[in-house]
Amino acid sequence: MDGRNQSVVSEFVLLGLCHSWNIQLLLFLVFCMLYLIIVSGNIGIVILILTDSHLHFPMYFFLANLSFVDMWLSSVTTPKMITDFLRENKTIHFGGCMSQIFFSHFIAAYEMVLLVIMAYDRYVAICKPLHYSTIMSLQKCIALVVTSWIIGFVHAMSQVVVIVQLPFCGPRDIDSFFCDAPLVIKLACMDSYNLEILMNAQCGVVAITCFILLLISYTYILLTVHQSSKTGASKALSTCTAHVTVVVLFFGPCIFIYVWPLSTTWMDKFLAVFYSVITPLLNPTIYTLRNKEMKNRFRSYYRDSNVYIQCSEASM
Repeated sequence: MDGRNQSVVSEFVLLGLCHSWNIQLLLFLVFCMLYLIIVSGNIGIVILILTDSHLHFPMYFFLANLSFVDMWLSSVTTPKMITDFLRENKTIHFGGCMSQIFFSHFIAAYEMVLLVIMAYDRYVAICKPLHYSTIMSLQKCIALVVTSWIIGFVHAMSQVVVIVQLPFCGPRDIDSFFCDAPLVIKLACMDSYNLEILMNAQCGVVAITCFILLLISYTYILLTVHQSSKTGASKALSTCTAHVTVVVLFFGPCIFIYVWPLSTTWMDKFLAVFYSVITPLLNPTIYTLRNKEMKNRFRSYYRDSNVYIQCSEASM
């Protein structure tokens, strides 16, 4: 990183979500509970999919990746936000700020591409069921996931490489609970309007491209199945409802933050919280509750755990 920049501004001040001490204590308890649920829930889904042979299929392989990345998406900003609720001076070092920008964009871009891959998986499963095992082989699934990681890394690096070279000499207040690229760019000691538009446009290209591909994929699925059978549309709709819900929940805040930014500060903060905390909580829940196989495996796992505990207690 540029040492000159750090010698001028070595840290930024995060203004957080609010200034009331009582409200911050309440938010501390709420977000602590939500973060524990996010981490434990996503880890539970990953472990269940990895250990249960009945779930060793491409759809669950991608779901495990989604749960893993959702856990890290929340971990980039939420722990810092939680600890800052108990601090009067909410500061973040220059390097930590750049790390938040990098990993938030890295993971977000990866998840966008992953959702497109999951839509493609559903397309093959519904529209080409006889060729599903051949098309969605293990090697291809791994290659698609690796490609997602590469796209996310390239996108994040293109953001950080530009931002880290900007001259920062004050002010250093960020009106949010984490370092977001548009807010940090505005603090540069230069006319950053054009740069801000360029960086948002880059985020918009990734988000809008993935969003359009998702809309096309699910529309094509419904049209194809509807033409083949009268009940096909309802079955496809039931299968894809969870996917479409997750897409709307994930892409909605991203579009308003980067593609169509709002001028209302409290709304920006709400969308940022929804994007980094609520979405990682809802995604695995929606997929699990809408998937009969996942619910059955969870019940079986819970039942077997109870039997093991009872046997252990009886033997003591």
